[in-house]
Amino acid sequence: MPHIALGSDAPGIRGLFAFRPETAHPLNALAEVLLRGDNTLSRGERELIAAYVSSLNECRYCYSSHAAYAAAQLPEGMTLVDQVRADLDSAPITPKMRALLRIAASVQRGGREVSEEQITAARAEDATDMEIHDTVLIAAAFCMFNRYVDGLATFAPDDPESYAARAERIVSHGYLALFAEMQAATGRS
Repeated sequence: MPHIALGSDAPGIRGLFAFRPETAHPLNALAEVLLRGDNTLSRGERELIAAYVSSLNECRYCYSSHAAYAAAQLPEGMTLVDQVRADLDSAPITPKMRALLRIAASVQRGGREVSEEQITAARAEDATDMEIHDTVLIAAAFCMFNRYVDGLATFAPDDPESYAARAERIVSHGYLALFAEMQAATGRS
């Protein structure tokens, strides 16, 4: 049961967005740029960063959501997402992605945990400054999103299919389009 009356039965951050659309729009815009905008990292890779950080933060709703979004956009699907979550060192990902996920894990522990050695290692695997920047920002943003969702004790469905169904819509339409749909459905702007 959420700590506050949201006036919606929508799970996780969606219920919070319905409660306060004035803050929801900029948060969705940030997610749209970070996770779907032009980038040399694929959308699936960026969603994997979001899912990995959410897993480290033990945010069940955000992990389940972004794991499904990553799986829908990665050729290896949920199998790869599960492997990364279980053991980053043995997961079948590129050395560059492993280096970036290590940076993301450091951000999750605290921004000052990111070391020059980690940055050097990522660059040695051909990570660009933009990829390093966006990895740090995705990790930082998802720490905020995770704390927002869990800090207000939102509901997280148990059924993985509910997340997979939402993933199809996110992949097809994006975060801002679904936010606009929610606003239209609730009659709020």
